[in-house]
Amino acid sequence: MRILVTFAVDAEFALWRRMRRFRRTRWATRPAYVTQIDGAEIGVVLTGVGPQRARQAAFEVMMAEPVDICVSTGLAGALQAEHLPSEIVAARGVWSEEESRTIRSDELLLQWAGECGARTVERLCTADHLVLTAREKASLGVFADAVEMESFEVLKEARAWNVRAVAVRAISDAAGEDLPLDFTGLVGARGELRIFHLLKEIARHPVSWPALVRFGRQSRRAAASLALFLDRYVAHLANRRAELHSEVAEEISCT
Repeated sequence: MRILVTFAVDAEFALWRRMRRFRRTRWATRPAYVTQIDGAEIGVVLTGVGPQRARQAAFEVMMAEPVDICVSTGLAGALQAEHLPSEIVAARGVWSEEESRTIRSDELLLQWAGECGARTVERLCTADHLVLTAREKASLGVFADAVEMESFEVLKEARAWNVRAVAVRAISDAAGEDLPLDFTGLVGARGELRIFHLLKEIARHPVSWPALVRFGRQSRRAAASLALFLDRYVAHLANRRAELHSEVAEEISCT
């Protein structure tokens, strides 16, 4: 069994990478980190931030590599007050702000995410820009439980290549919180944080420093919570692969 796990940036993945012996390799044209968990091959690909980068990365990998399961993951901002930082949410579907439609997660993968400790929610929103303010979060809360920038495109590519997929996210900031800075210009072409630009922004807005420190701590705790969840979850998937295969066989026999 091969499981593809996608993150936008390394900061979301780093804590899990330290827990497991991932080795550097390539999947298709993309750098990848690979490990074995309970007989399954786990490949992590960093897509970069935003729908376009996620679409291109998912297309390149799934076109060239045999993948059985795809987990789109990373951090997300809450859109509902009930979702608190470090909570793990697994979405029944992902709504695209750009396309105004929803793609559903695989029901069996969703069920198993719940068994591993994720909270099942109705919908994530994939936005085409960073959602910075509590006011904008409130407007998007009409449509979804949390907001991120990649999962719709990853799940759309998975559907195109007949790969079972699920969207799982860790909450990094509460619905009522503004982000401490506009990070739009602080992210490079590959999704990396431009430290020099960040320091310039802090110098321009020194009052943002306490909120930035708090946001950093929340994000790190959320990433730690996600790492622990993913380690349980992919092991669970590996140990139940016979059920996935039998379900596929039933679907084929019914066609």
